Amino acid sequence: MDEERLRRLLGGADLAWIVERVRRRLERGQPLTGAVSLATPSPVQRAAAERLLGRTPGAGRALTVRLDAVDAVLVRSGVSPEGLEAAVTALTGRVVPLDEVRRSEEHAWEEAYAPLGLLAEDLPQYAIWAVRVRHDGLVRRLARTPTAARQLLDQTVRVLRELPAEPARSLSVFAADVLGSAHALDDGTPVATLALSGARALTSHPEGAGAAWRRAAWASAGLLRDDVSSTVLTLNLRGTPALDWMADRGEPCVLTLRQLALRPPRTAPPVVHICENPAVLSAAADVHGPDARPLVCVQGQPSAAALTLLNHLYTMGTAFHYHGDFDWGGLRIAATLMRHVPWRPWRYTAVDYWEGVAASGAGARPLAGNPAPSPWDPDLALALAEHGTRIEEEAVLDLLLTDLRQGADGSGRDVRRRHQSR
Repeated sequence: MDEERLRRLLGGADLAWIVERVRRRLERGQPLTGAVSLATPSPVQRAAAERLLGRTPGAGRALTVRLDAVDAVLVRSGVSPEGLEAAVTALTGRVVPLDEVRRSEEHAWEEAYAPLGLLAEDLPQYAIWAVRVRHDGLVRRLARTPTAARQLLDQTVRVLRELPAEPARSLSVFAADVLGSAHALDDGTPVATLALSGARALTSHPEGAGAAWRRAAWASAGLLRDDVSSTVLTLNLRGTPALDWMADRGEPCVLTLRQLALRPPRTAPPVVHICENPAVLSAAADVHGPDARPLVCVQGQPSAAALTLLNHLYTMGTAFHYHGDFDWGGLRIAATLMRHVPWRPWRYTAVDYWEGVAASGAGARPLAGNPAPSPWDPDLALALAEHGTRIEEEAVLDLLLTDLRQGADGSGRDVRRRHQSR
């Protein structure tokens, strides 16, 4: 091949469109036969094509060139004895077929996702999330390339392997320890976006948006923006001077995560009741005061402070009785709590639901949202689905207050026979 003559003959800017079309055909595995056309050629482009082929300029608007004719010119002239394909390869470099490019790229993406597979094998609680992440396109949107994706997933998996953080920790300190930068998990970074998605899958934290929701989602996995914004509401717990003082007066007490980390209760009652809504705790303080049984309110999805307190009490031998709203959100909250500490249902079974429905009359509100399981009593979820009515804690407040009086049985009817029929 005479590359100098080749560049003079075919390598100029005026014929670059022919070279580009040929290369595109080679990438797609198409034959170099037939015609290629340029819709609106310049006079210079038209003249260059006619010189190449040794023909009189045509009169049509488009410029059409037969690739077979170009190939014949290159072979006959001795510029490229192996023809047009060899000539274009010499001018533009090796042509990689698109199928090969795609296979190579898909292999690179498979390699990039490898950390997810290892995470799911080691920690099955992430398995469903890992499959979803592989197919929902989030990693590709965040990382763009397989190389960047592998780095992103390596970092994300390092974070998720350390969750939940117990005891709870500062998010920035955790990021510095695990990823080497206190700002690695700041809002908006790709690793923060992906790791928060995994943390939510681990803790079943509900969907949402905004800074407050992100703070709560991180906190559900034990990572805190600060150690005072996460709190838990209690009544008649003892074990610190402040708790003892409030319990003597029968007044609610708000504990921060900082207090629980630095000075947790030194003593623990044998049984603590847990409710979902502050109205229950407030009513217990109003009605029973210092005579109320120890009570903790999780106020919706359990906060880091709530989980820290309950885990501490559990390690000291406390047993828990739990009640929440009879709705899908209430079942999710209860299931989340059960994954952290064991509890027995406190008037929170299918039998209790049917009795609540019967007492609610026409004022009951319909269920909304997606169904959720009730692993402590599978019949409860079936009953909610069958009747489609939500019963809030406030609707059964009198029964709960009866159980919360010192001297009462305190367990509701969680030892009754299981619900067998309506």
